[in-house]
Amino acid sequence: MMEGQTLEQEYVAAKKKSAKPMLWVAMISMVMFFAGLTSAYVISMKRDDWVSFDLPQAFYISTALIILSSFTLLLSQRFLKQDKRQLSIILLLITFALGVAFVWQQYVGFNQLKSIGLFFTGPESTVSTSFIIGISFMHVLHILAGIIVLLVVIYNHFKYKYKPKDMLGFELGAIFWHFVDVLWIYLFFFFYFIR
Repeated sequence: MMEGQTLEQEYVAAKKKSAKPMLWVAMISMVMFFAGLTSAYVISMKRDDWVSFDLPQAFYISTALIILSSFTLLLSQRFLKQDKRQLSIILLLITFALGVAFVWQQYVGFNQLKSIGLFFTGPESTVSTSFIIGISFMHVLHILAGIIVLLVVIYNHFKYKYKPKDMLGFELGAIFWHFVDVLWIYLFFFFYFIR
């Protein structure tokens, strides 16, 4: 132990050193999960009962919302680094609202599919709709986890736990949020081009 360094300081240093690699490992496992699902989708397209259809309009709206949420979160982080806490918090709250709006638009999209007779399960379901709804729903679960992460970041931000030179929790939350955003953009374009 270095002279004058407490156990708590050593703990914080070790936590900072291990937090990002652990997050990257978790995200790599999520990428593998969705890669498996989209691979199964591609293989299933060869079935005789495969049905092609246009994506619901709400999926386009949700894609715009999620891209905008990444932008507001980037700005929030930049303002925090500049010690402009008020602007940072406002943009963080807007990011949260955009995340909730994304989830709502996904729900609307599922209902739009239902309204044209495309169901997840049951006698009227098709393999293609089951895949799209199932994969999208799994992504929504990851977005809900991201919303919980945002709530923790917002809470800590209000408690003044982040400073321009000490924002590890904020950075971890931002990395995860941007990850689920990019994941949805990948899924959206995958569904759009591979039908």
